[in-house]
Amino acid sequence: MTIFIVMVVIFIIGYSAIALEHPIKVNKAASALLTGMLLWAIYAIFKDNILSLGFSPSLNELKEMATHVREYISQNGNTDELKKFWKETLELDGSGEHGFMPFILHDLGHHLNDIAQILFFLLGAMTIVETVDRYQGFRLITDKIKTTNPAKLAWILGFLTFFMSAALDNLTTTIVMIALLRKIVSDKELRWFYAGLIVIAANAGGAWSPIGDVTTIMLWIGGNITAGKIIVGVFLPSLVSMIVPLIVISFMLKGKVIERPVKPSGTEDDFTSNKERTFMLIIGVGALLFVPVFKTVTHLPPYIGMLFGLGIIWLATELILARKRDMERNNLSVLKILEHVDVPTIFFFMGILIAVAALQSAGHLDLLAKWLDDVTGQNIYLIDTMIGILSSIVDNVPLVASAMGMYPIADAGHFAVDGLFWELLAFTAGTGGSMLIIGSAAGVAAMGLEKIDFIWYAKKFTWIAAIGYFAGIAVYYLQEIIFHTMA
Repeated sequence: MTIFIVMVVIFIIGYSAIALEHPIKVNKAASALLTGMLLWAIYAIFKDNILSLGFSPSLNELKEMATHVREYISQNGNTDELKKFWKETLELDGSGEHGFMPFILHDLGHHLNDIAQILFFLLGAMTIVETVDRYQGFRLITDKIKTTNPAKLAWILGFLTFFMSAALDNLTTTIVMIALLRKIVSDKELRWFYAGLIVIAANAGGAWSPIGDVTTIMLWIGGNITAGKIIVGVFLPSLVSMIVPLIVISFMLKGKVIERPVKPSGTEDDFTSNKERTFMLIIGVGALLFVPVFKTVTHLPPYIGMLFGLGIIWLATELILARKRDMERNNLSVLKILEHVDVPTIFFFMGILIAVAALQSAGHLDLLAKWLDDVTGQNIYLIDTMIGILSSIVDNVPLVASAMGMYPIADAGHFAVDGLFWELLAFTAGTGGSMLIIGSAAGVAAMGLEKIDFIWYAKKFTWIAAIGYFAGIAVYYLQEIIFHTMA
């Protein structure tokens, strides 16, 4: 039991290091990788001690399967196929000559398959967006914003961020919008206010789209939700969770926006024409929006569609670069762009997901699920609300991964595919992180780019984001009552 508890302690220490990334000056990717790999190493070394406790749901299922197979063989005779299946099952459930090691390796391989799908999806999406940005495709959007009215600018930024986040993702959208802020707003504190709004709008926009937030991507790829249903079910609550803070912020903004001078087109680092920017924006956003369609038509995992889109964009850039000078080809080639893709973020997600997988395999998450059920009386609204609040402190990726491990997909009810629990989880985990600057990828990006102070955000924005968060939950609750009544 001591080693079982030690795994939890290591997990907590790892998460503390991730949350305190800036004060301790250790990249969160390093902390996540160390945490994940250390947990699996301890799990493998002390496997007999840990698995003998009987908390592992996967192992318990295997043992139950072996019992049924044994009973069937005793009643119906020993066929070769059944004997082979029985032997493989016994080898995995710890009854074989190698003990629990085959089970550990089998479970790790199962988790790695799920994790790899998420990572390949993210890598493809990040490369597509980085390519569009390098070709200055996003300038076609950002250069249209001319207003100097601070409240009007807030509404433009809010809605632009909300819908861009749904089409791209909240992290990328935040980076693009912060870059826009630097072009048009000179006052630091005013820029921080807009950055806080962008974090809230980006997280709200990502929550209702199957490709807008890593946690929603995880639920979609994991088969917990479908693309069409998550859009219909979570769009209105997400919109409300953005509009309510936007109204509050509008009353807080006074005066006039002092614009920064914008660098004109035609400068020496303008390597693309207006036609090329338009083409890359259309093909890039089109490739991202095509992924749900590809999955629906082919029934293949979403990462196949994302990499297919990346292949098309890569081919398109090669055709464009054939007419460019050497210097332009060096700056605009996908090979060069890949050097700027945020690989540490990929490693962070990998480490964190593997860490959560270790706790799921050993049985920690199953115990946590039972505790949450006892504390909340199995009230899914309370469970999801608590997960959302926790996501402002702990990264929402491991929380959603934990929830997916704690609550398996059921055939019917709230935990079925597109069930109420998964829809509300997508909303709460996506928007709850806005309450603290370190609670989401969008917040961390804004904090790093604008050097936003943690305490400043907590004082100015935590209560604003919380109002939007609970307003969105209330809207979702009322929405479900109305739908249930009409049905």
